[in-house]
Amino acid sequence: MTAAATHALACPPDAVTGAAPALLAVRQLRLTDFRNYRQLRLDCDSSPVVLVGDNGAGKTNLLEALSFLAPGRGLRRARLDEVGRKPRAEEPAPVWAVAATLDTSDGRLVVGTGIEPAKSEGGLPRRVVRIDGRPAASQTALGHHVAAVWLTPQLDRLFLDGASERRRFLDRLVTALHPEHAGDVAAYENAQRQRARLLGEGNRDPHWFTALEDTMARHGVALATNRADTVQRLDAAARLGVGPFPRAALAMAGEVDGWIASMAAIDAEDRLRAELAASRLRDAEAGTTCVGPHRSDLAVRYLDFDMPAAEGSTGQQKAILVSIALAHARLVALSRGRPPLLLLDEIAAHLDGERRAALFDEVVALGVQSWMTGTDAELFKPLAGRAQILRVTDGSIAAN
Repeated sequence: MTAAATHALACPPDAVTGAAPALLAVRQLRLTDFRNYRQLRLDCDSSPVVLVGDNGAGKTNLLEALSFLAPGRGLRRARLDEVGRKPRAEEPAPVWAVAATLDTSDGRLVVGTGIEPAKSEGGLPRRVVRIDGRPAASQTALGHHVAAVWLTPQLDRLFLDGASERRRFLDRLVTALHPEHAGDVAAYENAQRQRARLLGEGNRDPHWFTALEDTMARHGVALATNRADTVQRLDAAARLGVGPFPRAALAMAGEVDGWIASMAAIDAEDRLRAELAASRLRDAEAGTTCVGPHRSDLAVRYLDFDMPAAEGSTGQQKAILVSIALAHARLVALSRGRPPLLLLDEIAAHLDGERRAALFDEVVALGVQSWMTGTDAELFKPLAGRAQILRVTDGSIAAN
């Protein structure tokens, strides 16, 4: 890594003063060569943060940087080599880093993540994670300290798009409650890809398949169990609603989900192993894996009108998403003793005045450090005196 990037990840920043510590709050954020930020140091207190500015100024880039403090590929699901600042013609490819000083229920903590350049020509960069300056074995370690959930304009079609988008959204919610979930998802997907490659190559060595299918069964049932637990608890919370936001019902829909509900986990593992072994020829011909938790879906109903969320209007679907996110924040706060970071991109423009005010009031009442973006500062006036309102201009930040 470059000296600047290594420094950003490893060195605890200066002490940050401000309001009394929240249960989870970013007190200082530092970026090195991340998107349109060459260098950034942002000090803040534990209250909600509002980022206002023109489109393209870098507001969403800041939310993306924050999303990398939790396990996963960030809110844009970008490749590691896409996140770095675009270099000038004579510059080498930048090595990006994100570091933050956090106030947590366990005290102050410094976390950081970034990339190491490829070690050989044609190789790929590798993501690294440090906790209080010490290397972590994997990004899964971030989940034990930081939970982050986000809503972006791209999620406005969540209930209309394919099941894969809903699974990804759900898996972020699950990881906030079960930090090991991200590791189970990664292990399952890696084994699934390897199995698919062997099938595509015509490999028939049973030893390889047995080992990969065992991995898929163990991690697949574990992740399905965590999904079931989260959805059951979130369903109870979402049915209550929040002020003018609609009540929602959530359930898992899928073959493996039915097994989880009707048999012990060890029996579900055996069932999945057997099904995978029996479907090798079918999967090879179909070019896909026909059974597993990767085929599950999240079913959401709009309780106030007793209909699937997908049948609601665009505004109703947005309101349901916000309602689920707020219910989840309450659930995480109760379960883990601290709320998640709530990253809300362009959220205010798509809500009416009553729901905007209700959202702001709930965020403040929860004690969650929400990071919200928008182009119109007027929409955030109800937060005056209760939030830090910052203006973003071409990769720089100042008080609004």
